[in-house]
Amino acid sequence: MHDFRGTIALVTGSSRGIGHALALAFARSGADVVINYRKSGGKSEEQGAMLSKQIEEMGRRAYLIQADIAVKASVNHLFSEIRERCGRLDFLVLNAAKAPFKPLEQLFERELRQLVETNFLGNIFCVQEALPLFEKRGGGKIVFISSLGSRFYNTSYPLGTMKAAMEAAVRDLAESLSDRKISVNGVCGGIVKTDSFKILRRLWDEVAQIPDELFVEPDEIADAALFLCGPASRGLCGQTIVVDRGLSNRLHRPVTVRQRENQ
Repeated sequence: MHDFRGTIALVTGSSRGIGHALALAFARSGADVVINYRKSGGKSEEQGAMLSKQIEEMGRRAYLIQADIAVKASVNHLFSEIRERCGRLDFLVLNAAKAPFKPLEQLFERELRQLVETNFLGNIFCVQEALPLFEKRGGGKIVFISSLGSRFYNTSYPLGTMKAAMEAAVRDLAESLSDRKISVNGVCGGIVKTDSFKILRRLWDEVAQIPDELFVEPDEIADAALFLCGPASRGLCGQTIVVDRGLSNRLHRPVTVRQRENQ
């Protein structure tokens, strides 16, 4: 579907979950991939190393780089490594996210700061550092990975507030960067069964009533991101497209016969 041979894609937070699927999708399309993980010596680094090996076995280059995007100096290091090791950047996918599962009014100051620093400031830091690399190539593509929490309330999902803020930033950046031939759009994903879903399921009773066919696969998010990085998306500017299998189309869905039998 896409031919990204000769390009470099950076996917933040790409050692697991949706980021893992994004990195593999870019590699399958011919791109070399910068794999980013937050903390050294942990499970994320181990998963990132496995992903790097998988991508290299596909005949693509993988660059595994540790960086906590919440820390500006760490972002500076990430992009310094990209400049030195890759020499270019074509696609920036802002996927990294981190937040506690608790109501906004119950967040401690350190949790509030982490919420903003990782999920808003960190993304802006990445955009700022990517600009010189994009301009060197005469343009580039930025894709932000959002979620339905940006539009719908959940009692223990403060991350949704920052996702909404970033969707507004997508609109603003698309306008301010358009003259530089830098495209900015987003993908708002539905409910995906990643590691964080296990926690969400304990906090959100209603999730058990959602039919299996309305859960989104990570590859479906990746498909939309690749579309936004390809030439077919040239007419989109500052848009966040929803990939949720229609979950958000209706306020109420009747219980199916199969669901009744399982209750």
